Amino acid sequence: MNSTLRNASGTVFGAIALALLVLGLNAFVVINPGQAGVLSILGKAQDAPLFEGIHLKPPLISRLDLYDVTVQKFEVPAQSSTNDLQYLSGRFAINFRLDPSRVVNIRREQGTLENVVTKIVAPQTQEAFKIAAALRTAEESITQRDLLKRDFDIALQKRLEKYGISILDTSVVDLQFSTEFARAVEEKQIAEQRARRAVFVAQEAQQEAQAEINRAQGKAEAQRLLAETLKAAGGELVLQKEAIEAWREGGAQMPKVLVMGQEGGSVPFLFNLESVGDS
Repeated sequence: MNSTLRNASGTVFGAIALALLVLGLNAFVVINPGQAGVLSILGKAQDAPLFEGIHLKPPLISRLDLYDVTVQKFEVPAQSSTNDLQYLSGRFAINFRLDPSRVVNIRREQGTLENVVTKIVAPQTQEAFKIAAALRTAEESITQRDLLKRDFDIALQKRLEKYGISILDTSVVDLQFSTEFARAVEEKQIAEQRARRAVFVAQEAQQEAQAEINRAQGKAEAQRLLAETLKAAGGELVLQKEAIEAWREGGAQMPKVLVMGQEGGSVPFLFNLESVGDS
């Protein structure tokens, strides 16, 4: 009888000790780096978030919700119309993180991280894209893609910061236009290439025409110089002929040759120096 009571007492004490151990272990919670916790007691979220380290937690009547406050990345689609009413769709990679100091409000207003993405990040991305796309035409959205992204980032950050969400970076994964606009852009590019080709051909023809003019002017100048040369040479021959005839009429005496200088060269002129001396 006594042994039975002792065994029963030992079992009860063992159960109590085990229960106390379990309760003692549940009275503490560990928050790891990159996490923030929200402690709820009897269904009421406490105002102060829990950060990394060990914390006391009332057992049985409390619950801990953990949030990942490291960088999160999600790809979000968005559609809009441009300033010239062209359809434009895009896909954006959003890098963001939750503000650890505001996870209590996030817990109360949005709940889980999945709800934050589907209920906050995705629709606000859509609205921010509408704001950025409406500032420029479809063609400017292509040529000014960096400005489109800048306006999108500003609008998105402004809309998300009130929810305790910080945007770290965004990137435009893809931009797509309507089939009609894409065809129009292609036709415009072809027309511009043809126009540039026409200008090049016109300039080439103009240069060739100028070269022909230069060649013609060169030929004319060469002919003029040749004519002047021949004219000068003809005058020299006439003078030489007259001198020879005068020498023959004067007798058989060999004339002395005197070369008279003339600008542009020397013209040989024949004189009978002895006859000149006698006179």
